[in-house]
Amino acid sequence: MTGLTTHVLDTALGKPAEGLRIQLMRMQGEEAELIKTVFTNADGRVDGGPILAGESFAVGQYELLFHAGDYLRARGFALTEPPFLDVIPIRFGISDVTAHYHVPLLLSPYGYSTYRGS
Repeated sequence: MTGLTTHVLDTALGKPAEGLRIQLMRMQGEEAELIKTVFTNADGRVDGGPILAGESFAVGQYELLFHAGDYLRARGFALTEPPFLDVIPIRFGISDVTAHYHVPLLLSPYGYSTYRGS
């Protein structure tokens, strides 16, 4: 499989992060162009296959914006104002359009981690 996928796990609740809004941006220097907005499903993944695939899956710099603050508030977490984590940006490069890029997020109200998955 080629393309870009993600998976979000809520480590505070110990389950997938359902209903989290994610925006995919294409970077041109420091300027960002919105490509797509998606939401995670009950498994913490995005329905409909890769977020980015086919002719749109091109070499370049991208950013996934994970709207953690909205998600955490909706789950009843007592957050500070402003929240410690609100929108989590993960900027990454795609250099091989024949490869699969998987960018997972492990999320809690006060921390997160990511890596290039498989």
